Amino acid sequence: MFVRGIRGATTVEHNEADEILQATGELLQAIVEANDFRPEDIASVFITVTADITAIFPAVAIRSLVGWELVPLMCSLEVPVAGALPKCIRLMVQVNTTKTQAEINHIYLKEAKALRPDIVKLTNEAAR
Repeated sequence: MFVRGIRGATTVEHNEADEILQATGELLQAIVEANDFRPEDIASVFITVTADITAIFPAVAIRSLVGWELVPLMCSLEVPVAGALPKCIRLMVQVNTTKTQAEINHIYLKEAKALRPDIVKLTNEAAR
């Protein structure tokens, strides 16, 4: 068994709590489905947001899911690089798994697809 990191990112259009929670839940659900794991397989989840997301902690969306109450979560700010993608939520899910690095599916949604077009292309090809 290994600890593997699964990356994911998404964006919101507005700095509004409901939209942030919905986008975070959607991203986590896509990561779970693409990689076939359960909350008890998770070592931790590291969540970052850009400085323009201040309405709510994205971790609230994860904590509200049944079975995720005990998963360690940590929120932080992204490095404020000029020209970076705005209103972006990123997840680094550390999962205990027997999968190889090549078998891990990283998920990029909405405008965040521009962050890693190489991974988005690979994920789309694997889904076919």
